Amino acid sequence: MKVILIEKVKALGNIGEIVNVSAGFARNFLYPNKLAILADEKNSNVIKDKQKALAKKIGAEKDAALAIKKKIEGVTVEMIKKVGTNGRLFGAVTTTDIAKELEKLGTQVERRQISVEGSIKSLGTYDVKVKLFADVVANFQLKVAIDAAMAEELRKQQAEAQARNAEKKAKAEAAKAAAAAEAEAAANAE
Repeated sequence: MKVILIEKVKALGNIGEIVNVSAGFARNFLYPNKLAILADEKNSNVIKDKQKALAKKIGAEKDAALAIKKKIEGVTVEMIKKVGTNGRLFGAVTTTDIAKELEKLGTQVERRQISVEGSIKSLGTYDVKVKLFADVVANFQLKVAIDAAMAEELRKQQAEAQARNAEKKAKAEAAKAAAAAEAEAAANAE
């Protein structure tokens, strides 16, 4: 069933868009809340007549999207995550995590509007795009960093591992030198 949205509906679309929804969703949610009307010839003509009013609403929505874009464009958002010994994250950073982090910074963005190329499963800096309106896209950087306490713990573990490896190497060289000395002493005794 095709309907024309007369208000912005989260996860569905913006004002004036014609979208395809189930009959039950339209009948039970969109129509009673006056969020949409049926997309037929009569209503299409009515929408054309109301285009100026809709243009104002669309303009207001676009202005709000541009204001959000100004806030987050070019910003670097830092997330602190726990990391395993191999440098990979426990789990992955999702769009929900990014939306929550942006909310902490005072910007309300729906997770469905956020897109990241690939998945975020390791430390580093990633480019993130947020589609705020039909032609308004904001770009920002997401820096995934390790928790400071965990970084110190990993450094200690690596230092201990290097010390153990150096100790094993020294013992192996000492054993090799002792074996060479024994072999030389045996050769001199003959």
